[in-house]
Amino acid sequence: MVKVYTIASGKGGTGKTTVSVNLGTMLAKLGKETYLMDADIGMANVGLILGLQDAPVTLHEILAGKNNIDEGIYNGPAGLKVIPSGISLQGFQQADPDKIRDVLSEIVKRCEFLLIDAPAGISKDGVVPLAVADEVILVVNPELSSIVDALKTKILTEVVGGHVLGTIVNRVDPDKSEVIAKKMEKVLGVKVIGIIPEDANVRRAAASRAPIVIKFPDSIASKAIKKIASDLIGVAYTEDAVQAKPREGFIERFSKALFKKKSEK
Repeated sequence: MVKVYTIASGKGGTGKTTVSVNLGTMLAKLGKETYLMDADIGMANVGLILGLQDAPVTLHEILAGKNNIDEGIYNGPAGLKVIPSGISLQGFQQADPDKIRDVLSEIVKRCEFLLIDAPAGISKDGVVPLAVADEVILVVNPELSSIVDALKTKILTEVVGGHVLGTIVNRVDPDKSEVIAKKMEKVLGVKVIGIIPEDANVRRAAASRAPIVIKFPDSIASKAIKKIASDLIGVAYTEDAVQAKPREGFIERFSKALFKKKSEK
């Protein structure tokens, strides 16, 4: 059964897209067929983070009816499939946000997990990702403005018929994580499903156009993301579990089958 998670935040700058990219990469690394779609057609960043800023076909072209969905899917790290949005103003102007539902209905036929990186804040473009997801995950910083805006996004999600699974608190002082988690749950009224500590390696990985779970897998932020991914698929978090290999591709399966057939002769 496919699970669709929309990763949302009440304001920009919370690290929402970085969380989306790394969580998607980790799910793929755990062997799950995972797709990540950048639904922020106005301020897209997934492509920039993964070095796909020059992708010839993006969600812009698909929503404009110029290309089909197959042409806009790219291979990301650890087997993650990525549908980036474009960064051009012209592409944004030509894209029809109302077609996002059609794109989503096609993608869910292909994967086990779909992560939607939603636009930050409250906007018309951001309503559909909040409404169609099985669960919405809020990314919030331990700052008053971020918390207040996250609360607005939670309320909007409920108004449009969506459901908030919980929140991921990003960029947290490791020494204050437990206190912050309790405060977040009390103020937002949802469970804290993960706390990602402040980690300078996040910026270093971003500069390399690589997810931190790939570039610095033993960093404190990576371990936090690994635990969140493990919880989402119902696997107990251990270092052995998160080192699981991605599922084999066609070539690997074909080669094994061919070798086995020859050995039986």
